[in-house]
Amino acid sequence: MGEKSAQKRQYILDTARKVFAEKGFKNVTMKDIVEACNISRGGLYLYFESTDQILLEILHMEAEETDDLFTGHISKTDTAADILTLFLKEQKKELLQEQNSLTVAVYEYFFAHRSTDKNSMPRKQFDAGVRVLEKLIQAGISSGEFYCEDPKGAASNIMYVLEGMKIYAQTCGITEKMVDEQLLYIMQGLIVDV
Repeated sequence: MGEKSAQKRQYILDTARKVFAEKGFKNVTMKDIVEACNISRGGLYLYFESTDQILLEILHMEAEETDDLFTGHISKTDTAADILTLFLKEQKKELLQEQNSLTVAVYEYFFAHRSTDKNSMPRKQFDAGVRVLEKLIQAGISSGEFYCEDPKGAASNIMYVLEGMKIYAQTCGITEKMVDEQLLYIMQGLIVDV
């Protein structure tokens, strides 16, 4: 793909992201994306076959950006507690993001495409988060920062809490105080008092 084509493809993804953030998934059509991008229908279909494909590409792209951002902030001198704090701060930003959030679109998509497949995107993302947190907790145990008898169980619990807060934020609204209380509870459950 040439540079101009890559730029056009990226423009479509960036514009479509805004459309999904505004309308969710189920209310977005290829026509909506064509109109938002101000391109021809054929121009859109040159790059993407469906709204499903576009949303999945956006999610894949954002997962890579999040990984890069997160790992880019970690230095060799950071402790396990520092890294966990950074991770939780990034989650807090996402939870409090009232506009420009893809949460509704993501849940609508995965409810419409429900799958028990272990290779489904939400399952893979959740499991990857558990693995990263488990390794981080184990590192904190090894360094004496954390106390935890079941690192995998604790990592799973953290991911379930975060997913639950995402849904609560979109359905009921969530305050910074509510998020801080839950994140503090997570940290207090792991940190060893000196």
